[in-house]
Amino acid sequence: MPEVIINGPAGRLEGRYHAGVGSSPPLALVLHPDPQGGGTMNNKVVYALFHSFAHLGFSVLRFNFRGVGRSEGTYDNGEGELVDSAAALDWLQAAHEDSRIVWVSGFSFGAWLAFHLLMRRPELGGFVSVAPPVDRYDFNFLAPCPSSGIVLQGDQDTIVQEAAVAKLAKEMEVQKDVSITYQMIPGADHFFEGRLDVLAQSVVRYVSGQVRPPN
Repeated sequence: MPEVIINGPAGRLEGRYHAGVGSSPPLALVLHPDPQGGGTMNNKVVYALFHSFAHLGFSVLRFNFRGVGRSEGTYDNGEGELVDSAAALDWLQAAHEDSRIVWVSGFSFGAWLAFHLLMRRPELGGFVSVAPPVDRYDFNFLAPCPSSGIVLQGDQDTIVQEAAVAKLAKEMEVQKDVSITYQMIPGADHFFEGRLDVLAQSVVRYVSGQVRPPN
């Protein structure tokens, strides 16, 4: 999996990239959890998401936000990290100018940023959200949600309450022709320890039902 360097707004961004199948594969961007809590692109949940999309033939990019790993800059409370995400998406789309299917995915803090990006980039046609931190951040901007997707949450999560995430998923499904799938994974904590295989299987099953495999 090649290492890539992206020109971000605060300096270079360190990333990992997997090239998809065919001349115009579907694209996916994966966003990592809060750097203030040790989140990086090598987080196990992020890694599972990355490889789930790769398994389906997507071109996939994960990267470190500013100030993480070898990415330049300093933590910016989500505002700068959202701009970093947009720059990473630009890089991915520039590498595949003919691709028309574009998804975004994120875990925890990354899920919150993924939703912000979804609202700003109309080309994003689907999403995978894992443990969106509804107890810590405002998600009211998602009324309505512009694209269909899946929200996954563990019932043993002590950081994000399962009931609150289920409520968010239900409230998001108000736009015509938008379908929000909510899946609670039994026995899973916030980091899906021992349940990463179930998480990955759920992602592959959902995305493969939405996107035709590339030729």
